[in-house]
Amino acid sequence: MRLKTLFIVAALGAATALAGCSTGGTIFTSEYGAKKDSGYQLPQIPINKVPRQYHRQIVKYDTSEKPGTIIVDTSDKFLYFVMGDGKAMRYGIGVGREGFEWNGTARIAMKREWPTWTPPAAMIGRQPELAKWRGGQPGGLSNPLGARALYLFNKGGDTGYRLHGTPEWNSIGKAMSSGCIRMINQDIIDLYERADVGAKVIVK
Repeated sequence: MRLKTLFIVAALGAATALAGCSTGGTIFTSEYGAKKDSGYQLPQIPINKVPRQYHRQIVKYDTSEKPGTIIVDTSDKFLYFVMGDGKAMRYGIGVGREGFEWNGTARIAMKREWPTWTPPAAMIGRQPELAKWRGGQPGGLSNPLGARALYLFNKGGDTGYRLHGTPEWNSIGKAMSSGCIRMINQDIIDLYERADVGAKVIVK
């Protein structure tokens, strides 16, 4: 009987850790299952293969920026959505590879669900096979922008950079993109619902 009790206590402890109590907030490891979205069937993410620090979670976060601000930490591969009361929703991200890094302040000018992706001319020059999408690749499960995209503009207009989903979940926590900030599709859908058009975005 004692062994059974110990097993139950151990199981409850594991469940508590999964809920994120050990991080001082809530971790949403269970939110990466398959789901239908606007007619598309998003596949389940093998989230156990993604380092735990990159799972969506609420964390303590000290900042003077107002709630609704997005702060992108490219060195640690985190994106923070400021919630106020010293907390933020933290997401794991993929960032620009060497030679494609960027930083600065922008704002969300547009939000799109299952967006069309149009490769820039410079990218087509590097990868001629992308020329077939010169007029735009329709949204879909294989589209590089994934399920959602937030378009970043500054005083000079369109920066060309996006916060977007990706079917390449294994790129999270790595520097592999051409400068845009990648997120797991389930995470960009969550951020899309939280972030407003006009929101400030700081990339550092």
